[in-house]
Parts: sequence; C-alpha cells; structure tokens
Amino acid sequence: MLAASAATACLAVTPHALAQDLQTPQATIGAPDAPVPTSDEQIGFSADALEYDSNTEIVTASGNVQLLRQGNRLRADTVVWNRTTGQVEARGNVSATDPEGNIAYGDRFQVTDTLKDGTVENMLLVLQSGGRLAAVQGVRVNGVYTLHKAAYTGCSVEDSDGCPKEPTWQIKAVKVVYDPVAARVRYRNASVEIFGLPLIPLPGFSHPVGGTGGTGLLVPNLRYDRNNGIEVALPYYIKLAPNRDLTITPHIYSKTLPMLEANFRHRWDRGAYQITGYATHARRIDASSSLPTATGPVGSERDFRGYLDASGAMQLTPEWSVNGSLRVASDRTFLRRYDISRDDRLRSTLGAQRIGENSYFSIAGWAVQTLRLGDSQGQTPIALPVIDYRLRLLDPLLGGRIQLQANSLAITRTHGEDTQRAFAAFEWNLRKLTGMGQEVNFTTYLRGDVYHSSDNDLNSIARYAGDPGWQARGIAAAAIDVRWPFMGEAFGGVQRIAPRVQIVAAPKLANLSVPNEDARAIDLEDSNLFALNRFAGYDRFEDSTRITYGLEYSLSLPGFSLESVVGQSYRLNNRESILPDGTGLSDRMSDIVGRTTVRFRDFVSLIHRFRLDKDGLAVRRNEIDATVGSRKTYAMVGYLRLNRNAAPGLEDLQDREELRFGGRVQFARFWSVFGSTVVNLTDRKEDPLSASDGYEPVRHRLGVAYEDDCLTLGLTWRRDYLAAGDARKGNSFQLRLAFRNIGI
Repeated sequence: MLAASAATACLAVTPHALAQDLQTPQATIGAPDAPVPTSDEQIGFSADALEYDSNTEIVTASGNVQLLRQGNRLRADTVVWNRTTGQVEARGNVSATDPEGNIAYGDRFQVTDTLKDGTVENMLLVLQSGGRLAAVQGVRVNGVYTLHKAAYTGCSVEDSDGCPKEPTWQIKAVKVVYDPVAARVRYRNASVEIFGLPLIPLPGFSHPVGGTGGTGLLVPNLRYDRNNGIEVALPYYIKLAPNRDLTITPHIYSKTLPMLEANFRHRWDRGAYQITGYATHARRIDASSSLPTATGPVGSERDFRGYLDASGAMQLTPEWSVNGSLRVASDRTFLRRYDISRDDRLRSTLGAQRIGENSYFSIAGWAVQTLRLGDSQGQTPIALPVIDYRLRLLDPLLGGRIQLQANSLAITRTHGEDTQRAFAAFEWNLRKLTGMGQEVNFTTYLRGDVYHSSDNDLNSIARYAGDPGWQARGIAAAAIDVRWPFMGEAFGGVQRIAPRVQIVAAPKLANLSVPNEDARAIDLEDSNLFALNRFAGYDRFEDSTRITYGLEYSLSLPGFSLESVVGQSYRLNNRESILPDGTGLSDRMSDIVGRTTVRFRDFVSLIHRFRLDKDGLAVRRNEIDATVGSRKTYAMVGYLRLNRNAAPGLEDLQDREELRFGGRVQFARFWSVFGSTVVNLTDRKEDPLSASDGYEPVRHRLGVAYEDDCLTLGLTWRRDYLAAGDARKGNSFQLRLAFRNIGI
C-alpha cells in the first residue's frame, strides 16, 4: 500500500523534460564486475551470452555486459564489437564510467575499443564532484566531454519521495565543454534559469566543479541605499594556488564615485592570514558640519577614503604561536557610509603566546582607533607592551593549587595620561568536601604593584587619574566559600537547592593613589557576586571585609530545565568604599542580584537578569533575552533597562533602556520572511544627555528569503534612523543571490 501511494504521488508530477533527462536511470545490471585486465592492451569482459561471427569479425555480447579497459568501464544490455574497425556500439541501459569517476548514461553509445572516445545520444553525465549535465548529444575525445544543446545543474532533481522534480536552477547552453582534468565547465551562448524562468544571460561563462574553486566571476551583489544610490558589486575570483587566492571587487554606485575592494587569503601548514582593503576617492563630510548648501554640504571635500583589515595566526611550535590583526580606516564615517561595519572602535593587535601544560606566557601590543564622533583620538590608549606570565603548581604541604603570576603593562596616549604598571601575584586555592556534603573552598591572594604615571591632569575623570610619579601598593585577601547542595526527586525530576556563603577579608588599600585604566566598568551582577575582586581589571581591588550569601536552585525534568541564583553581600567594615554610586556596591549592604534561566526542549529559552535596590526594591537592572520557536520559525525578544541611579561623570554607568526584536517565519518548505528591530527607549529622565524622547527607532530590517540545497535568494529592506556625518539615515535594499554546488 505504501509503495502504491508513492507511485501515485510520482505519477501526479509532470516535471519539465530536462528534469526527466537529468534523472539517473534505474540500475538493472547486477552481474559481478568484469575482471581487471593485466595490461592496457587487454579488455576485462563479462556477459551472460556471447556470439562471435568469424567471417565479419563481429562480437555480440548480451545480458549484463561489462567492459573494462584503462580505468574506463562500460555497462550495457547489448554490446556489438567490430574487431576490424575497433568500433563498439552499446545499447540498452548504457553507462560509461571514466577514470575520474564521472558516469555517462545514454540511449546508445558508439565508442572505440579503448573505451575512451565516442559519441552518446541523449546523454546524462553525472559528475563525481557533484552536479550533472544533460544533452541531446555528447562526444568524448581524449577525456574531454563536448555536449550539444545541453544543460547543467548542481541541484537535486528528485524530491524526498524519490520523484522527479524541476531543479531550482539550471544553466542552458548551445554548447558545453567539460574537462575532468581541469575540473571546469565552459559554456557558449548560455543563460541561467531560476524556477524555470530564463533570467540571466551568460555569454562566455565558465565555472569550476567540485569544491576546489577556480578563477572567474562570482555572483554579483545588488543593493540600494540613500547614501550611495544603486550599488553593483561584481567580484572576480583569482585562484593563485591551492592555498592562495585573491578576490577583486569593483563597487559601482549611482550617487558617488566607484570603490575598489580586494581580499587576499593565504593558508599553509602552520597558519593562515588574510588582507582586505577598500579604496575610493570620494566626497567626505565633516561630521560636525554637514548642512547642505547650493554648492554641496558644508565641510565636504574629495579625498582618499579607505579601510584596511588584516588578520592572521601562525603556530611556531606545539607551545608557541603568534597572531595579529590590523584595522584602520581613513575617517570616522567611512565604514558606516559604505555599510561595511557598525563598529565604533577599531582595534589592532600583535602578540605571541606560549601555552604549556602548567604555564602561560603572553606578550602583546594593542592600538585603538576611535570612530565615535565625540571622542578624542589623543585620549585613546596605546598598550605596548602587555606582558602576562602564569604558572600553576601543586601545593606539597597543604594540598590545593598555587598560581604565580607576573604582569606588566605600558599605556601611552598622544594627548592624555601615560601609565606603566608591573605586579607579581600569588594565589592559593584548596577545595574540600565535608562528611555532611558541604563544598568548602579556601583562597589566599597576595600581590605587590608598582605604578608610574605622568600627565595625570589630562585625565578627564579625576577619580581615575591617581597620583603622578612612582606609586606602590600591596594587596592581601583571604576567602572561605561554602556551598551546601541538597538534591532529591521533585515534580517527576531532580531538584537541587544549594545555599552559599562566602567570607572575604582584605585590608584597606591605596587604590586611589594609582591610575585606573582597566577596572572602570564595574556593576554588581550574578556573574561577579561571589568573585574575590568584583572589579573587572587589576587597577582596582575591592578592599573590604564582607560576607556574601545566596541561594542556587535548579530543577531538571524531561525536556525542561530551570536554573536560578539570587544573592547579596554585606560589608563588615564601615570605612568609605571606593565603589561609586550606581554600581550596587557603594553602601555596606549591596543590592540584590539574580539570574533565572528556563529551557523547554529546543523550543523555549528564557534568561532573566535583575538587580533590585536594597532599600525600596526598585528595579535597577532588568534584562530579558527570550527565544521561542523552532530552527525554522522563531521569535527573539531582548529588553534591557538600566536604572542605576549613578552619579553623572563616570563612564559606562549611564542609564539605558532598549528593546530588540527579531524573528523568522517559514511559510513554505523553502520560503521564509524575517525581520528585526532595535528601539532606544531611553528618555532624558534616565539620561539627561540623551536626545531620545523615550521611543527612538535605531534600525529596522525586513526581508524574504528562499533557501534550498542549491540556491539562496533573498531581498532585504533596512532602515537606519541614526546619522553620523555623511553616513545618513534612510532606507536600503539588498538582493542576495548565491548558487551552491557551482565551484566556490
């Protein structure tokens, strides 16, 4: 009954004739393979029956015929071999396999007795590297196939039920030449059909087959935006070697001068690197003065504009490696103007690392180019060198682990504070399990710092400047962390409840006498609630004796999991804290922080983070990230509100409110619509410096896409609401077309 249903479904399908030609014929030959000949002059042969006419020198083989010579294999129902002329004619379920593994099918084959050259009627050529060619007639000479009135596709020509179907795309041509050695297909008078419609003419087109790639044009990119008008990008790929290639892409615009893009890639046994560059000579508008006039925008001038992006890594030995990256732009709005990147800072780095079994060593340098319109490049740091060494040891006396660390950092600014720092640290950790099931962790931390700074008065935030000249600081801290997990069956699953208490003791430190370069972004959250030092970097260390307490909870059911943590800390000493207002840690009693994670199969994922004010339980942080749906149809929602009540003047502590939404709906097997939006909900009550009125869209995106096993097609609309200099706000449209199984 199932077989009958499947047959009925296939009979209901009436594919295009070419789709039928591209179908692989049913294999009817089940005889054993012909014996392999001992020399190229011999032919391996097998058949059910054999007739030989000695007068005409004609051999007729019938029934599961197989011939094998010089790696070429011929199969057929009937084969007639004229020994005088050397011609071989095969009829009925004919297939010929060449040494490269390509299989040719046809109604009737006429080949020479070498089985290498010949002619095929109604030919189907299934390539070993992927794809197939169908033709009215095909000729093979010296291993090269020439097909007349032919078509090529890399798509499947059968559906999931094995029934014939029209390929998503195919290339039709008057003449097609396929060279298996060069792994390339060449066309004459060709055109591409998508969904059966001839759309793109391709005069003189060629492409590689398989995954090796080859020199030639790639699929063009079409888009429109308000800044540049209509854009046509036509990439040209150059295969320099199996491990090196170059792609040159001219970008042609209707509203501005063209731009040239180049990408070079090189890979070898020890590493790889890539270099990408953009260059144009176009009008640049000063971000601070872009009002239009009769002769053009104020502050605009034609100048070189470009961007360089290079990165690479190399493994010198099993332990030693080097890596680096370079990112630099000609001006602050170039990347946004040409929609290359939305980054507001470009970081360049160069470093070397040694990773041993119990040691780590790194030396690196960093440079940053700011693209923020209000930032001063002179205040942007250059970190060179950054040196870090760590060694792990086993404690032979008390047990546990010891980590030794040495660190050095030098920060230079062209118009700002310069800082040099070095320290050596000792950390001891011991983990024990008691007889009642408590997990106890002991930690001891000792560190000595030496700082030198100059031009401290150029630091815009006095709290971060420190004292000029040489400064020294000693750090000591000890901690005991106790967790007591209780586990048991509940609600048909496993439930775990784990109270946790931590005590940290540290004396008063000379924190404000040294500069603060790497510990500015401090905010109490669930990830650092039980940290020894809740500052992110090394320049500040939390000098307080405190107790931190919390509760961890988890529930695991079939297909469902729930994890939650909540906690708070209390500072035992009453000395003034170095932690600023708004961090949740400035008073003796901290705010309450927590996180909840809920997952239901692969359908629902919800993460909620919060921070509640210790006094009135006001919500200081409310962050939700939720995903609902399958891989094909889903919705994602993100919401963030920071109401930290921080004092003005400290960076990274401004209040913000933002809504993010994205989703995808698959309305057919291969068709889907997708979209996303970002909305700034911040108002002046939350941030006095904000220009938003409480609802300011940042970016909208909406599109439709088709994607199957051999074609990706999409149209996307995007609207940007933020302008920066000559990167104006407005609409953009992009058409994306990518053919799969066509070489690259």
